Amino acid sequence: MPSFPTPLDIAAILWFLCLWIGYNLIADSERLKTKSVFGTMQEHRNRWMKQMLNRDLRMLDALILNHLQSGVGLFASTSILAVGGLVASLGATDKAIAVLSALPFIGETTLLEWEVKVLLLILVFIYAFFKFVWSYRLYGFCAILIGAVPGSTNVDAEAERAAQQVAQIGNLAGLHQNRGLRAFYFALAALAWFLHPAALMIATAWVVIVLYRRDFRSRSLRIAGGVG
Repeated sequence: MPSFPTPLDIAAILWFLCLWIGYNLIADSERLKTKSVFGTMQEHRNRWMKQMLNRDLRMLDALILNHLQSGVGLFASTSILAVGGLVASLGATDKAIAVLSALPFIGETTLLEWEVKVLLLILVFIYAFFKFVWSYRLYGFCAILIGAVPGSTNVDAEAERAAQQVAQIGNLAGLHQNRGLRAFYFALAALAWFLHPAALMIATAWVVIVLYRRDFRSRSLRIAGGVG
């Protein structure tokens, strides 16, 4: 049995990291962001803050922010639970390896191989946790900034600048939330490494295709953009 990691394992993990990092950089670039669901939502968020200026009682805006923050909090909790479960699995390595090796199409798994693959998943979920927690805090900042925006009877240039600040912080919160969600997709691809390095490469490419379609070719984008 070849020692771990094999050249194919190294190629697979480099492929995984390059596609994950590369997709984030390309999809979130200023040139392409305006053509994506996220960019369209940014435009709607900017319009939301302009409409917010005309409301004296902004309980609706606070309710929407609370809903967004709750969703991010759920994903942050899920991330840390996943990390805890994966760390616990390292304490039952022998039993896990026995179960994994009994599955069809999977060869004998060494202790080092199992621990490295689990470690990759742990790192992915830790990354997602930090993204979600920071997004959660940014939505909290949005709530504070909305409270500091002057009332609807005093809408001037200063109030418009304050509303734009809220929109910018909200857009940043959405960016980190989006990257955390993408990490979940790539975590599912990382599971394929337990089967075979080639399966990891195929699953990673499949995730990128799915993300691209949902970010740039989905029906929701056409509807949000007013063309569907």
